[in-house]
Amino acid sequence: MFAFCTDPGTLDGLAWFACYLTTGKHLAFYGAFGTVLLLLAITAPAALLLGFGGAVAARSRIPPVSWIGKAYIAIVRGVPDIAFFLFFVIALDQGFEWIRHKIRCPDWDQPIRQGSDFIVCAEAKLPLSTAPQWVHETYGFLVAVLTFAIVFGAFAANVLYGAMRAVPRAQVETAEAYGLTRSQTFRRIIVPQMWVYALPGLSNLWMVLIKATPLLFLLGVEDIVYWARDLGGTKTPQFTDYPHGDWRMWYFLALLVFYLAFTKLSETVLDRLMTRLTRGQATLAGEAQRKAGA
Repeated sequence: MFAFCTDPGTLDGLAWFACYLTTGKHLAFYGAFGTVLLLLAITAPAALLLGFGGAVAARSRIPPVSWIGKAYIAIVRGVPDIAFFLFFVIALDQGFEWIRHKIRCPDWDQPIRQGSDFIVCAEAKLPLSTAPQWVHETYGFLVAVLTFAIVFGAFAANVLYGAMRAVPRAQVETAEAYGLTRSQTFRRIIVPQMWVYALPGLSNLWMVLIKATPLLFLLGVEDIVYWARDLGGTKTPQFTDYPHGDWRMWYFLALLVFYLAFTKLSETVLDRLMTRLTRGQATLAGEAQRKAGA
């Protein structure tokens, strides 16, 4: 990046580090922090939306709908995250390709499953082999986001389902006494108040989601863990202009600082949100605020 970086062999001290820390791989490493933040920004609302849908389905009076909602919560929560991630990404990818194969190659006469191989026509591949690299990377990232959303959506559904049941029954009965329908009671009474009961569980889920972002590394996405391991490993003069020893400890220490700082920021924001939501509510936190203001 700097003009004096043309001959790394002549550099030492701060000049060497300035050039070393601005190589193309390091710029990709810095960009990977944005990848993690983008994952969180997309996954959190998507998981919350899936969780809300799952909770509504679980409390439905229609048995098949309720069974689907409860099964989604139970199955996804009962499978270890790593096992689900490693299985579901492959299954999802092959599912997309199978659908495209049936649409684009109806005359295909060979079996798709050939032993342990999954073979579809070239037109059904996702992404196409001729697609540029950024398309492959974007597709892998979106599949990872969808997997994260489905996994954490099940946990969010369990939290929201419990929060809906925690709304005092007396308030629901009062709404019914005033002539509100079941759907009106749900929209006007249950949903506005359930967030007070759901936020502690959702806060913990957000923290778990932050800690789970290194699983991107297992899904083939070049995230901060991938680059920290690659850049921190021992580099010899045969493979780089900037040889160094095993610096993985320092790279992972930087990740530790990043996650701790981001977690602390999240805690501050969530505490303020909890204070805002409990103001005037008939909860312990709301009562504490009322006494403090008296």
